[in-house]
Amino acid sequence: MAENDAETGAPEAAAAEETPILSIITQYVKDMSFENPNAPASLNPELSQPTVELGINVQAKALTAENYEIELRIQATAKHEDQTAFIIELVYGGLFLIKNFPPEALEMVCMIECPRLIFPFARRVVSDASRDGGFSPLQLDPIDFSGLFQAHKAQEMQKETAGNA
Repeated sequence: MAENDAETGAPEAAAAEETPILSIITQYVKDMSFENPNAPASLNPELSQPTVELGINVQAKALTAENYEIELRIQATAKHEDQTAFIIELVYGGLFLIKNFPPEALEMVCMIECPRLIFPFARRVVSDASRDGGFSPLQLDPIDFSGLFQAHKAQEMQKETAGNA
């Protein structure tokens, strides 16, 4: 009876070792800048809400075979007409354990799933920075990292096609 248990336990142990693992080891503010170049005029309560231009970028770097640094770069520029109200630049990093994923899925995990996990924390940092700068908290809408990834891939394909023509 004990022999049968040992035999059936071996495949389960092997399967557990090959289960994909995605885990946040740590996350951190890597670089941050808040500029309020026209204060105190930009803080006039009679001014309307500023328009905000937002830029998002994701970068991934393998540190070891299983550890990856993911950087979520957020730039927000708020303006009242042609006057800059504030500029926030944030590089929010995460160190991830990514193990047992098929090689063809690794890029999607790094560029979609990892930034999706750390975005809420980066969003809070941006909100706090704008509030601490004297403005209403800037609440970023959720980001479709899958859509951004697909758009980036489509752009790369267009460049390849244009280069080969």
